[in-house]
Amino acid sequence: MRWTLPVAALAAILAAASPARADYLHGLVGNDTGGIIPWSPPADYYRVAIASQHCARYGKLAVITSVHRQYGDYIGFVCRFPPPVRVARRPVLVTRY
Repeated sequence: MRWTLPVAALAAILAAASPARADYLHGLVGNDTGGIIPWSPPADYYRVAIASQHCARYGKLAVITSVHRQYGDYIGFVCRFPPPVRVARRPVLVTRY
């Protein structure tokens, strides 16, 4: 009976320290070519941010390929390299003497 209050306090601290909305990240499977996110309403709302954060680890951009809005299905995405940047050359000034 003496341990009830300290154990309850410890459980409350651990519950408060755990992330409240990490359910959409549970089960994220992917690598440098893309991945899948288990569908849930929070994952559907944050799908672009989740995929972008995952692909940014590899220096790539995320493209959502499929969204099946049903529990048990997945949100699919691919990681692609960013488009090449065109470098504008300075005009060469030719002087004639």
